[in-house]
Amino acid sequence: MIYTVTLNPALDKTVEVPGFALDTVNRIVSVRTDPGGKGINVSKVIAKLGGASVAMGILAGAAGRAIAAQLEQQGLTCDFCFAGGGETRTNLKVIDPQGRTHTDINEPGPAVGPQVLEELLGRLTGRLAAGDIVVLAGSLPAGAPSGTYRDWTAACRQAGAKVFLDADGSLLAEGIQAAPYLVKPNQDELSRLAGRPLETVDQLRQAGAALLDAGIRKVVVSLGSRGGLYMTREQTILAEGLPVKVGSTVGAGDSVVAALACAEDRGLSLEEAVVLSTAAGAANVMCSGTQAAEYSVVQSLMPRVVWRAL
Repeated sequence: MIYTVTLNPALDKTVEVPGFALDTVNRIVSVRTDPGGKGINVSKVIAKLGGASVAMGILAGAAGRAIAAQLEQQGLTCDFCFAGGGETRTNLKVIDPQGRTHTDINEPGPAVGPQVLEELLGRLTGRLAAGDIVVLAGSLPAGAPSGTYRDWTAACRQAGAKVFLDADGSLLAEGIQAAPYLVKPNQDELSRLAGRPLETVDQLRQAGAALLDAGIRKVVVSLGSRGGLYMTREQTILAEGLPVKVGSTVGAGDSVVAALACAEDRGLSLEEAVVLSTAAGAANVMCSGTQAAEYSVVQSLMPRVVWRAL
């Protein structure tokens, strides 16, 4: 089973504003609202890919209840803890089709005490069996220690699970100390982790190799529209990006993680995982908001994926 963990979920409100500009009145021409947060996005895509997952996390207030209700309507299996106070954040995504820009304006989210985190971790580890996959993704709520992902990775590994970590900054730096099974930084995130700009494939490959040497089994470096670098100790594959019409880039990386989790759960080869995840990322870029693309669209893109072994 695949479990996704979203400790700081959000209602994602996506608005389209042609000619979006600062210091003036902007007119919205379309609006959509989706339950969001990286782990939740992963669960939505897994469902579209024909897989099963349990979405776990921490919700609060009316926005939290709205997220739970929408996910239930979508048929997702969920197990959320509700915090006693505060309100789950609402994040604003501004898309300007004229300027071809995507602007995120994210709220911080509610503060969460240690007892809520401990309750959720207990629920998660109590469910786990050997070979399960746990996706830890996204930011932490206020009040959560920066070592949360490190501690949760260690606890999930002890329960026999494979941990996929998708985080940035100190959360990634501390999380990798517990050697998750897979990490998926983008180019900027890996550069920050390395403490220097990583501009070439060789530089990215060297940084990825250092993570593999630290005990991580798989490293996937997202290169945005240029594709991705997929690394294990035995193989390195560079996949080209698929040129598609952009609806929204929000959640594209989460789609890649979802496809990688499905591929691992199904025992696919690295080559098959590269094709599925590249197509899934491109298909979800074509969607508006953080809605998940239909599997038929992903399948139609898979024959177009180009990759080469390095």
